[in-house]
Amino acid sequence: MSPPAAPAPVETTALLQTLAGLVGRAQVRDDADAIGLFSADIGSAGSGRVCLVVAPGSVEELAAVVAAATRAGCAVAPRGAGLSYTAGYVPTHPRTVALDTTRMDRVLAVNEGDMTVTVQAGCSWAKLLAALAPRGLRTPFWGPMSGITSTVGGGVSQLNAMLGAGHHGTSSESVVAMTVVLADGRVLRTGARGADGQSPFYRHFGPDLAGLFCGDCGALGVKAEITLRLMRNPAHEAYASFSFTSGAGLLGAMAEAARAGLAAEMCAFDPGLTKVRMTRESMASDLKKAAAVVGKQKSLVKGLVAVGRMALAGRDFIDEDAYSLHLIAEGRCQAAVDFDLAEARRIAAQFGGREIANTIARVIRAQPFPAANSILGPGGERWLPIHGQVPLSAAPAVFEGVQGVFADMADAFARHGIHTGYLFSSMSTNALVIEPVFYWPDDHAPIHAAAIEPQHLARLPVLAPNPAARAVVVQAKARVIDVYRRFGCGHFQIGRTYPYRASREPASWAFLEAIKREVDPQGLMNPGVLGFDSPPPP
Repeated sequence: MSPPAAPAPVETTALLQTLAGLVGRAQVRDDADAIGLFSADIGSAGSGRVCLVVAPGSVEELAAVVAAATRAGCAVAPRGAGLSYTAGYVPTHPRTVALDTTRMDRVLAVNEGDMTVTVQAGCSWAKLLAALAPRGLRTPFWGPMSGITSTVGGGVSQLNAMLGAGHHGTSSESVVAMTVVLADGRVLRTGARGADGQSPFYRHFGPDLAGLFCGDCGALGVKAEITLRLMRNPAHEAYASFSFTSGAGLLGAMAEAARAGLAAEMCAFDPGLTKVRMTRESMASDLKKAAAVVGKQKSLVKGLVAVGRMALAGRDFIDEDAYSLHLIAEGRCQAAVDFDLAEARRIAAQFGGREIANTIARVIRAQPFPAANSILGPGGERWLPIHGQVPLSAAPAVFEGVQGVFADMADAFARHGIHTGYLFSSMSTNALVIEPVFYWPDDHAPIHAAAIEPQHLARLPVLAPNPAARAVVVQAKARVIDVYRRFGCGHFQIGRTYPYRASREPASWAFLEAIKREVDPQGLMNPGVLGFDSPPPP
């Protein structure tokens, strides 16, 4: 579904020539495919179109491009892999230049002595992990499950959950320092940076400037380079999975396991999402996952034993109406890992859980970055998640509130073929993430063709546009967000979807506005995200 066409202003031609002079003509695009792709994300087609797409390749090129665009009165919208579902980069200004970060994808420096790694913002989490693996290193938070394409810059701008998050929190909590380009092209660098000013090694040196740009959705500046902490890979890991008959039991067990800090990763699925996952899987993907599990083990024999257990478990190891919980424990010694799993088993039993085959937990570690095929349903349906970070003690009540919304809308869901599911995960010892997802029959957006494996996409039917079903999903999404608001929950990738501004007291918002005026006096850095008002047309 392409966003509506808008006439390009005559100034675009002159700006294109200026930008081409800075980065090369091949790196400035105004073709229909690029414009359509950069004007919509998974959740929103937007009401406008970007006028140009520019791909800088360095800090210097990025600074020059941003300065030239804002001098011309254009807004600037930074984009990573494009997997936002909150209109995080969708244009709202009538003249918006989209920044394509795919050329800024290098791992710049691995400093084992100081345990830091510096990457360009367009580097994917998968590429970073591959660069570190031969050294036996990784970052504490090491990526979302979409990390095969999702970028470090996008992850820090939007914040992430999942890999390593059970122990180390979100992406921003692994950040040491950043190099950020401001709206006028100035370059801002954060952190303690060594004698040469170019060797960041510690985040805190006076006020935490890096923190201002974590989760800012690109409203305050464009991330160019990011330095992250390193850690040595844990020597041991182990896996466990459990089945629960109720969401309340599942969330109680997750909260207690989070308080105890037992799992590096902890995620769970409700019956609805389990059915979708099982429908989507194929024999080819089973073989891929089996090969990955073999490769993950320290010996071929152990790998074959693990795969044999998976084969014996088959696909029916999770009851169709059960909630399933999957944990990965890691540590310096086997005894510590065994202790964590024993505690996880005790807690699961306390909340009514029973242990099941650990197939999914093993696969998460063996194949942490699967292809982004799940951004469409198994029958080609549109997919849209919505999420909240929930206080541990409030998780059952929040879940009940969301379930109440779905029950109230059950008739409308049935009429329009809308199905729902839930993904749950943990964030250190502080919060659970409750993420409802919607599936409904509708046409595809440009991001689907760009992100999904071509052979998988070719097997999916292309469905007709379904604005009526889409409107029901939008209504349901708003009601779910209101449940989160009532419980004071937080959100990642705020974009233009979550009510961040309304949640701030006047002193906090005045402070943010003052910063915004300093770094972006014309209001041209990704206008509208975080609740900042879009500027009037020039």
